[in-house]
Amino acid sequence: MAEVEVDIGSIITVGDIKTAPADFRFPTTNQTRHCFTRYVEYHKCMTAKGADSGECNKFAKYYRSLCPGEWSLILAVGVVYLLTSGFK
Repeated sequence: MAEVEVDIGSIITVGDIKTAPADFRFPTTNQTRHCFTRYVEYHKCMTAKGADSGECNKFAKYYRSLCPGEWSLILAVGVVYLLTSGFK
């Protein structure tokens, strides 16, 4: 197997690493609700401002830093199900 040399500094810088800011609605609690709320905020922003808007990127970063990858997939499947089942 060939070895690949990667310069980590060229991929990510210290300024790029951020997580969701503290939220007074979730003080020292299980972060599941915080994850879900940030996910919903992201999709509300996308609906209100459109998929091409860059203003929603911060919400995407927030929920992606809080939610495990598997949860994001489960939430996405749930949203698609609700939208296709006529839920308003």
